[in-house]
Amino acid sequence: MGPVRRSDSPAPPVKLTYDDFMLFPDDGQRHELIDGEHYVTPSPIVWHQELSMRLTRAFLRYQDAHPGGRLFYAPLDCIFTQFDVVEPDLLFITEDQLDILGDKYVEGAPALVVEILSPGTKRVDERIKRDLYDRVGVREYWIVDGSSRALVVYRRTSDGTFLQTARLEAEKDDTLATPLLPEFTLSMAELFAPF
Repeated sequence: MGPVRRSDSPAPPVKLTYDDFMLFPDDGQRHELIDGEHYVTPSPIVWHQELSMRLTRAFLRYQDAHPGGRLFYAPLDCIFTQFDVVEPDLLFITEDQLDILGDKYVEGAPALVVEILSPGTKRVDERIKRDLYDRVGVREYWIVDGSSRALVVYRRTSDGTFLQTARLEAEKDDTLATPLLPEFTLSMAELFAPF
């Protein structure tokens, strides 16, 4: 006989699903589900938007010379499971995974996900989302920190582990390159230049 639930035991937390997610208000904030828990993020600040635009321009330049993959930016739902629905700041789908693109959302793990830290998202982006992106099979994850002018790279290694492989800084004049996107380069000094 299995465990018996006592009437005075607390009820297990209810996990929200994609059906619940579809009922969230369209209020200009980012609503996400991670392991069935609802996360709400206010609309981004100006510096966040500037960094997003600079990254988008770098990706578009790359795509002009290397067609095949697809770049998307928030808001666009990425559905990993019925309990995990997020809206990364930027995501890149490589040519070998175009089948995860639906008409309304992405259903599966993009090759590359980029999150730009905002004051209220640091813990979620650095820990909770990193763990989610590891669990669902994202190949590479960039965390962009405008306040420290640094970009942290997590990359899936040949044995399947998801490790921090670089911390690139504007002050060190570092340049980002990735095996995921051959010939892609991004200067940290240019990315984080004052505007």
